[in-house]
Amino acid sequence: MMRADARGFALIAVLLVLALLGIVGAEFAYSMRLEGSAVRTYRDNLIGTHLAEAAVEQATREIVQDFAYVGACKNDPLTFYGTDSAALKWLPRRDVPLGPGRFSYTIADEEARLNLNTSGSDRIDRLLQALGVGKSERDAIGDSIQDWRDANDEHRLNGAESDDTYLKLSVPYRARNGNITSMPELLQIKGITPAIFDGVAGRPGLAAVATVKSSGPVNINTASEYAMRALGLSEAEISQIVETRCEASYPIVPGQFGARGFSVTSRTFRIEDEGSLDGKVVTRLSALVQKRSVANRAPIAIVEWSGPR
Repeated sequence: MMRADARGFALIAVLLVLALLGIVGAEFAYSMRLEGSAVRTYRDNLIGTHLAEAAVEQATREIVQDFAYVGACKNDPLTFYGTDSAALKWLPRRDVPLGPGRFSYTIADEEARLNLNTSGSDRIDRLLQALGVGKSERDAIGDSIQDWRDANDEHRLNGAESDDTYLKLSVPYRARNGNITSMPELLQIKGITPAIFDGVAGRPGLAAVATVKSSGPVNINTASEYAMRALGLSEAEISQIVETRCEASYPIVPGQFGARGFSVTSRTFRIEDEGSLDGKVVTRLSALVQKRSVANRAPIAIVEWSGPR
């Protein structure tokens, strides 16, 4: 009887050991799968980042060309033109093969936007009105932007400065008392809400139509309709410009628009790109670059970089 009990105990012990080994084996296999997945993800992200960076490099090759002006018709890609008004040859921008993956990119003219650092309150007010912002909000935002940028601590009628507004917040901070350095900084300024910054209900926000990095004048060949409204153009004038530049870009600013804040030159560009593996986007980058003078050793300066994401 005791030998039978011993044999039963031994069988149970063996079964328990086998069950334990099965659990350990399953846990080990699961850990290995997780580790393998993590390694593949890391590898894909690393390769994707290199692909996206390669896209930035190729985009800058287009930007450093010896072009006279740039233009775009509605949603068409940005085109560079030589001094003879002939379009310069594009480099491939979509699904460019490189190593194990591909990259794609777009180039947008930052001079198509209204620069908030170089614009007076009247232009900012018209831009906000074009975005559907109400009068009282426009007054507060316009004055607050000017207060944020000026060197003194005295606020305008509807504005805000450090002592009376920003230092009294739950997370206090001071007004910059200088030019706005990045677009997200606008969210620190009184009156600018996420809805006004990002846009709502299919309507763009300041993030899509304004800038703080351009040279100042708006390029008539690429200007958004919002930027043109901010410059005080009528709807008829805007339609005239849009239709004309689709037939042929302006090599010079027409006389009737000569004193309206336009130019035809651009040197600040926004590059949006992505790196793909196996047909799937794994990395996206965004870079804001400025073309420098010919005499400068570095023809391109990266003034803003976002990514990978």
